[in-house]
Amino acid sequence: MSKTEGVTGDLVAKNVKTPLACADLDSWQVVYENARFFQLFPSTGDEEETLADRVEGLDLDKITTRLEKGRPFSQEVQVKSGARTSTFKIQFSKLEGADEAVAVVECMDISKQKEAEYMLDSYSKMSEKNARELQREKDRVEKLLLNVMPRSVYEELRDYGTTTPQKFDSVSVLMLDFAGFTEMAISKDAGSVVAELNDIFSAFDRIVELFNCERIKTIGDAYVAVCGLPDPNPDHAQSLARVALRMRRYLEKRNQSHPTTWSFRIGLATGQLVGSMVGIQKYVYDIFGPAVNLAARVEEVCEPMTITVSESFRDESGHAFVFKPLGEFELKGFGDIECYTLEFEAPN
Repeated sequence: MSKTEGVTGDLVAKNVKTPLACADLDSWQVVYENARFFQLFPSTGDEEETLADRVEGLDLDKITTRLEKGRPFSQEVQVKSGARTSTFKIQFSKLEGADEAVAVVECMDISKQKEAEYMLDSYSKMSEKNARELQREKDRVEKLLLNVMPRSVYEELRDYGTTTPQKFDSVSVLMLDFAGFTEMAISKDAGSVVAELNDIFSAFDRIVELFNCERIKTIGDAYVAVCGLPDPNPDHAQSLARVALRMRRYLEKRNQSHPTTWSFRIGLATGQLVGSMVGIQKYVYDIFGPAVNLAARVEEVCEPMTITVSESFRDESGHAFVFKPLGEFELKGFGDIECYTLEFEAPN
């Protein structure tokens, strides 16, 4: 019996609409094919033609090895018909019951499946991109909000949509502004003045963060920071005193290498205050109370490039620093208050 006769009859139905062919496993020459297969992969007419000559990209050695082990093999190929390119999955299996070693080659059009997979993959990538953009936007909003409020307040606002005013019994407050800033802003280029102010305040922010304090706000050339809220800190006065000393050290070094000289006044006070969100459309976290007012009054009697503290602040900071008495001042709302200048941190 010839190979062609071995694959005809009951073994192969000639009316199958699926592209179908049979090939000799030794020579890989096509011994049978239906019209649909011939239409997809036309013959060149060469007597020595193999299946690989008609179907581009086939690794016949690999297919033979797999079929000899009794395992099927499949491969996807692209078929171009005019302007359209279709994807077919070719399934190879060994024909059982034939007298000769013959491979059955079945083709399945999976173009619609591929299109669906492509659309699904595109949708998945688009969803991932949107999720990343949404996360970046959330991170940006979080960063902006953390610039105007402590993290615990932000987390309460995020989780509950509102915040509760909190009273703090023992905190320290730093009030800072620059001497002669109004005249500087008028006489010099506004852009350069604001740029320098931004550099200075950015450095102050890093110092404040270094000692676990919180910058509350800036108003023009004024800078307000606290220690002891929202998390209690038994060493709040010492931490804020170190912040003030490092601010002065930073500004002194900066003045040595810049043409414009900046001179600040810092007031430090300790006591009670209330912290709360204010505003509806524009969120602002602000502080109110005796400690805030006292720090502002102490800062008013301060000389340029000095750090003035109230008597209660000096007592709260213990013996960690060296202070110089300034005398007694009548401070609005507080009466006569002893004030001191913070000179430097005491040696261990």
